[in-house]
Amino acid sequence: MDRSPTPADDALPGDGRRESVNERADRNWDELMQELRVMQTGAQILTGFLLAVAFQPRFADLDAWQVGLYVTLVALAAFSSLLALAPVALHRTYFARRRKPRLVAVAARIVTADLIVIGLLSVGVTTLVFDVAVSRPAGVAAAIAGVVVVAALWVVVPRLFARAGANAERNS
Repeated sequence: MDRSPTPADDALPGDGRRESVNERADRNWDELMQELRVMQTGAQILTGFLLAVAFQPRFADLDAWQVGLYVTLVALAAFSSLLALAPVALHRTYFARRRKPRLVAVAARIVTADLIVIGLLSVGVTTLVFDVAVSRPAGVAAAIAGVVVVAALWVVVPRLFARAGANAERNS
């Protein structure tokens, strides 16, 4: 018989939710899978772009640095795809073994690693495009701008958000 969790068996008392450890793990798993769907779509678009580049007539005009960057980006794209699939493979192995909370914790780390790889991939693709289409200095500028934007959105904004939340809790 299903019952709502009591304060004694609530997964995280005081967080405003009443859910068991298993309910929390199920919810967190669903949220991770949604994040992976979004990430994977973007990574697949970048991968498709990269794979098409090698078959363009101008590919033969790339210098050694551009080819090296291109091959590195293809490797990052492949690695990103493998990272995105890893939680699914883990789920296939462990879903019926009552290990969902641990599975969620491991999958969350994999998703974080995939975010880093996709960030590198995004900055690298932008760098390559600016380098080929405009100039090497434009490519370098695009790389620097990309790193700044990624750092701002993925490090600075979350810290500001956390600080604002902590201030709001203190003031309430």
